[in-house]
Amino acid sequence: MTSRVAAAIDAAHAAGRGAFVAYLPAGFPDIQTSIDAAVALAENGADILEIGPPYSDPVMDGPIIQEATQVALAAGFRLSDLFTVIREVTRRVEVPVLVMTYWNPVLQYGVDRFADDLLAAGGAGLITPDITPDVAGEWIAASERTGLDRVFLAAPTSTEERLELIARSSTGFVYTVSTMGITGERTELDAAARTLVARLREHGAERACVGIGISTADQIEGVLEYADGAIVGTALVRALRDGGVEGLAETAQALSAGTADRL
Repeated sequence: MTSRVAAAIDAAHAAGRGAFVAYLPAGFPDIQTSIDAAVALAENGADILEIGPPYSDPVMDGPIIQEATQVALAAGFRLSDLFTVIREVTRRVEVPVLVMTYWNPVLQYGVDRFADDLLAAGGAGLITPDITPDVAGEWIAASERTGLDRVFLAAPTSTEERLELIARSSTGFVYTVSTMGITGERTELDAAARTLVARLREHGAERACVGIGISTADQIEGVLEYADGAIVGTALVRALRDGGVEGLAETAQALSAGTADRL
């Protein structure tokens, strides 16, 4: 079964640019606005969408995303609403939609049930930041059965053995993260991500997308010198919070300018 996510990255490459991967939390600031916001991203340059279900213990999220997910939860967001959001987004745009989620909500919902409902809603797969391939057997089996992509994370601290497993187990792309730091450490972060992508390539990873607190078109352009895609989250959540869907659309357009002239 062909990966829709891989196909989107390959289509961007064929057009001479890298892929723009855009994240938003589901249900922020409310369910309908989050649907309209995701559609606006797809219509303003995003090649792949990541939609995250709000979670009560967002240990890996920065303050802006945490704030947004708390707003959604306070408004009554339930995990079943995630599939409504995805169904409405995929009804309106062709861009593949990945769910970026902590593992516990999937486990609570039921791995096979989650996979089936995601597929039925038109979703393309899962990004699972807090589960590694060696303990993801149930999800790997469900993804192989449904054809959903499974995107695992790689970090600079990963051993060669772990990178081999991640490269072999991921479909769509490998989510490549660098150790997070303050803005002044940007050069160092880029160097770490660049080295990590090179290591993943040595282990056979065909597509690697980088998320390291990217917030400008220039930073996207820099990442796409060595990676297949650039992932933006916080900057988009801030744009939606401060400027609504219209402000988000403008920010997405400005960011997508950084994907051009890759070749």
